[in-house]
Amino acid sequence: MKPGKVKIIIDDKEILVDTRQTIMEAAKENGIEIPGLCYHPDLDVKANCRMCMVEVKGTRCPQTACTAVVQEGMEIKTKGQKINRLRKFNLELIFAQHLLECDDCVWKWNCLLLKYAKEYNVKKTRFPDRKKERPITQFGPIVFDQTKCIDCRNCVEVCPVNYLEVEGRGSDIGITPSRAKSCLLKKVEEKDCIHCGQCIVHCPVGAIETAGEFEYSERPFEAKKQGKILVAEFAPAVRSSLGEMFGMPYGEVVTGKVTAGLRKLGFDYVFDTSVSADFTTVEEAMELAERIKSGGKLPMFTSCCPSWVKYVEFYRPDLLPNLTIVRSPQIIMGGLLKTYFADRIKVDPRKLEVVSIMPCTAKKFESRRPELKIKDMYPVDFVLTTRELGNLFKKHKIDLKTIEPELLDDPFGMPSGAGIIYGTSGGVMEAALRTVYFLLCGKDLECANLEQVRGAEGIKCMMAEVPVLNKKIKVAVAAGMENARKLLKILDNNPSAYDYIEIMACPNGCVGGGGQPLPVDNVIRQKRSEALYGLDNASVIRLAHKNPVVMDVLKNYFTTEKLAHSVFHTGYKKKAKTKIMKLKNSRESIL
Repeated sequence: MKPGKVKIIIDDKEILVDTRQTIMEAAKENGIEIPGLCYHPDLDVKANCRMCMVEVKGTRCPQTACTAVVQEGMEIKTKGQKINRLRKFNLELIFAQHLLECDDCVWKWNCLLLKYAKEYNVKKTRFPDRKKERPITQFGPIVFDQTKCIDCRNCVEVCPVNYLEVEGRGSDIGITPSRAKSCLLKKVEEKDCIHCGQCIVHCPVGAIETAGEFEYSERPFEAKKQGKILVAEFAPAVRSSLGEMFGMPYGEVVTGKVTAGLRKLGFDYVFDTSVSADFTTVEEAMELAERIKSGGKLPMFTSCCPSWVKYVEFYRPDLLPNLTIVRSPQIIMGGLLKTYFADRIKVDPRKLEVVSIMPCTAKKFESRRPELKIKDMYPVDFVLTTRELGNLFKKHKIDLKTIEPELLDDPFGMPSGAGIIYGTSGGVMEAALRTVYFLLCGKDLECANLEQVRGAEGIKCMMAEVPVLNKKIKVAVAAGMENARKLLKILDNNPSAYDYIEIMACPNGCVGGGGQPLPVDNVIRQKRSEALYGLDNASVIRLAHKNPVVMDVLKNYFTTEKLAHSVFHTGYKKKAKTKIMKLKNSRESIL
């Protein structure tokens, strides 16, 4: 049913709003700020922080703006002595369960806690710290510092595998990683973290971060001091999000500025992971075409998202044969650098220190997978998130707003539009289908835009006509593990429902990754995505198989199947649960 409209008054301003909106939503839509810590438009309302208290005329007690629904004629006050006193007291209670460690916090540049503390003249130490003895744990690349947790439960709700759980009651309540284990007497569902980092971007106070976030960011430069050649690659989604950390509009493309900034930091070469995405596309499209023609295992799943791969390895090992054997663009670029590029510049590949800048926390986990090694070398030596690179730029006084853009280095500086759209949900699918059509039909699509797999919807499906085979390819795209599970349920009932499936663990794909700038919501993610599609539309080359660098390298360098396999292909197997480590402090974390 379409919502109607009602008139309300907020702080003496009359506005027309939808009847289904809360006071918080109506205020935000009309540019009126109401404080809130636990509120996030991605999540259900929990009203735990109590910072959004407002006065509504005709009611006895203040109400939480995140839960109160608007009504015709409602008069609301968001400020005043009584409200300010309540907010101040609530903040002081919150500070009693949040040990301050601001220098390396993911919110260090735009912390709401500190903003509100200043606004309401809060005494941060009015009440004793009640969580100083709480544990700090690490699981994979994720570090959870319970001494900072304010029990908002955002992480519990957003965790796609229910790995984070509520424990205890009353003042002893807390959030903890799941310790569930099966035993001979009792069968329980074991849970494991898939390292997507959505808990990080939805935690309002920085209680969760990646291992060594900010503290370890300078490590690549130590390698350079030891004589290494410092090489950077950055993912498609980084170019449309990093500018946010410097006050630039959401979705503004900063490719050349990132390149210039990396060189100023001391990188010797800067390449675009979108180019290695073109390699991924060609290899994956060939695999899919072969599976379709030869009756191979279908549906074939993409494997670019390491969180999705981890999910399959732990929760659904029965689907391992369905995963493509093609490596992700991050790993393929590292492999290209330590084979083709090292030979091209005539250096020992061990002299190269390859650093990838990724929008994803799980890429740190992926880079340490032993099965991805090439001649006993990790393809990627170090991973920085988008946030970490932004922090490095700020630390070294590199301002993306003012720095002059520079061109990327050859030979991996000119991607196709297909490689660029890898950064958004549906992009891998669209890129692959453009090339699969060519491989199966011997000609290119008349229109490269495949609108059916685009957009912010959690699940997108389409039928792709393949006239040569007199066949239709059924494809689907899922963003977020909740939507992925819905697709898997369909497949469990009908294994032939789809031929090819793209799954990304994060909402909207990599643009919404756990390593991206904060804050983030669906509007921000959508603007980042639109920027990537804009680049694709403006690209001279929009098909991966038309990228001359890709075709030249595949034809003239990878002349043996063994070498090609070592750089482009891999395999996966069932994984045991990640060990939970207890830390004395977050700086003890292990990368």
